[in-house]
Amino acid sequence: MKWRGSFLDLALIPLSLLLPTAYHVWLWRAVRLHPLRTAAGINSATRRLWAIGMMKDNEKKAVTVVQSLRNVIMGCTLMATTAILLCTGIAAVLSSTYTIKKPLSDTVFGAHGEYMMALKYVALLLIFLFAFLCHSLAICFLNQASFLMNTSAALLSGGHLGLPDTRDYIAEILERGFTLNFVGNRLFYAGVPLLLWIFGPLLAFLSSMVMIPILYNLDIVNVKADTGCINGKSAEMNGNDCMHV
Repeated sequence: MKWRGSFLDLALIPLSLLLPTAYHVWLWRAVRLHPLRTAAGINSATRRLWAIGMMKDNEKKAVTVVQSLRNVIMGCTLMATTAILLCTGIAAVLSSTYTIKKPLSDTVFGAHGEYMMALKYVALLLIFLFAFLCHSLAICFLNQASFLMNTSAALLSGGHLGLPDTRDYIAEILERGFTLNFVGNRLFYAGVPLLLWIFGPLLAFLSSMVMIPILYNLDIVNVKADTGCINGKSAEMNGNDCMHV
């Protein structure tokens, strides 16, 4: 009888987690197979070109490197701070004697017992902790990339690290930082359905369904099939209204 009240949670919450997971598995495969058809693939390629360009004439572009990476680090710091503040608030609710579930117990569909409410808050706590971890690691990698890019002239001329290709190594460090930032953001977005789960599994499922087409429009670039061109209003375009990449 106790499980009858949590039927909606058992049916909708796994679907709310499975659908975004399946979408991101598909996105990862799309980035690997057709990188120039995804925003992540195009951004990764342009970042590598930018890093190589900054290293070619680093004496004149060192300030540009620091300022550009500083802007990204500030964004990572903001997200990491927000995530850890949310973790602190959730931990305070879990350790508090105030039963927040009582005012909501008559309006929430699905299970809302003490065990289920604790599970909801613990799931939220874990997802924001992982988001904080990803953003913190992203800051570390981006700071390291800034140092390496501004010392690339000495590394390339002397070969002090004994690396096969210092440019590739620095570009890889930069890419790891941006990848961790991307993962941290997506984990942060995954906290929205879990947050709405407090008010019932139906809202969590609906928010997960709404999030997928929004992310699809952000992740996929409108590319004409078999032409290798990208539609764009502000880009340099040829006579066929497309920009070759």
